[in-house]
Amino acid sequence: MRESLVAAGARVMVGFQGHAASEDVRRLIRDFRAASVILFARNVDTPEQVAELVRELQGIARDAGHELPLLVATDQEGGRVARLRRPWTEWPPPRALGRLASEEHARRMGEAMAGELLACGVGCDFAPVVDVDTNPRNPVIGDRSFADDPELVGRLGAGMIRGLQEGGVAACAKHFPGHGDTDLDSHLALPAVDHGRSRLQEVELLPFRRAIEAGVACIMTAHILVRELDDRLPATLSPVLIEGVLRKEMGYGGVIVADDLEMKAVALRWRPAESALLAALAGCDLLPVCHDHGAQVEAIECLVRAVETERLSWKVMEKAVARLRALKERFLLPYRDPDPRAARLAAGAGPRLALSEEITARSGIHA
Repeated sequence: MRESLVAAGARVMVGFQGHAASEDVRRLIRDFRAASVILFARNVDTPEQVAELVRELQGIARDAGHELPLLVATDQEGGRVARLRRPWTEWPPPRALGRLASEEHARRMGEAMAGELLACGVGCDFAPVVDVDTNPRNPVIGDRSFADDPELVGRLGAGMIRGLQEGGVAACAKHFPGHGDTDLDSHLALPAVDHGRSRLQEVELLPFRRAIEAGVACIMTAHILVRELDDRLPATLSPVLIEGVLRKEMGYGGVIVADDLEMKAVALRWRPAESALLAALAGCDLLPVCHDHGAQVEAIECLVRAVETERLSWKVMEKAVARLRALKERFLLPYRDPDPRAARLAAGAGPRLALSEEITARSGIHA
């Protein structure tokens, strides 16, 4: 029972309310072995506070006997999706880099972002977005995408990935297999993509191939229906897309992260515990349940039962846990708690601010 609980906890990423560790997240780390945490704006005040929060969370994990540090992640894309704002550097949206068409600027921006994140103890950035912005009616991607040209998106995405990871932070290309040509927001409903295989290969999937070539640590799935490949299950829950296309056809061996399983694209049909199990069966490694404490507990317990009843094989569970372990060993070890003073000094430091201002001035697109 304990072995399966530890494995299940390793795979469920949890969020919580507040600027300090809540009783809920303490319980999840201590009793349910949750080994990954996501920070949102609700958890962020000052650089010192974020560093202290991460120190507190990591201390809870150490006291509970976790073998490895927690993976602490956030969404720091630039533009409208940025959890760390002033006094941290406020970066323009990725579309600004698309205007410059400079892989070197993308790399430098990624490296600069990593410096601020790492100083606070955040070891994984759910960026860059490598969706190709081909649909002007898309309500959720827009300027979060570098461009409407898949080659340019792939090139700039690879540059940002290299910068983040050279700076010591795991990057995450999203949202596989491509959320760009949709006209619904998967936070609210289930979008669909109706392109054939050749179009998918030439446009949607190309930037993910470039991300894989760049050694990206993680790829995040999209809650979208790709009817040409699976007309029944959204990508996150589809073995055809995750195990078939991403693992086997594209040869990706890193960590696959599901998008938040409380988003309505999946939550309107499946409870988070059910979608966590389906995502695990499809081939996702890390399963974020970002908001509701009851749903987080249910998801972990559902994975435990699935292993013990052999609905989810122990071999599959072990492979996912091994990929997560490898990511932590690559980016979190040797582990050092963040220093609140260093976090303050890193936030909005002169060279980072100058780079942000340069990208903004040359692109004409503001943060």
